Amino acid sequence: MSSAEIDIDGMNCDGCAERIQRLLTQESGVREADVSFSDGRAIVQFNPAAVEPARLHEVIEQAGFSVRER
Repeated sequence: MSSAEIDIDGMNCDGCAERIQRLLTQESGVREADVSFSDGRAIVQFNPAAVEPARLHEVIEQAGFSVRER
């Protein structure tokens, strides 16, 4: 398992965070996702053999949010 910390722009409420979390956890290879509106970030546990971090970013961006580079 690997872990990714992803900064997210565009969340306006806890509902946004819940939506992103739900979408990430539906992605094959994602074991767990914890998305925080107050922190503006997601921490994702995933299997790197099944999903790449770039795909996690894509899921977030397709939901209408922006991924901030660290």
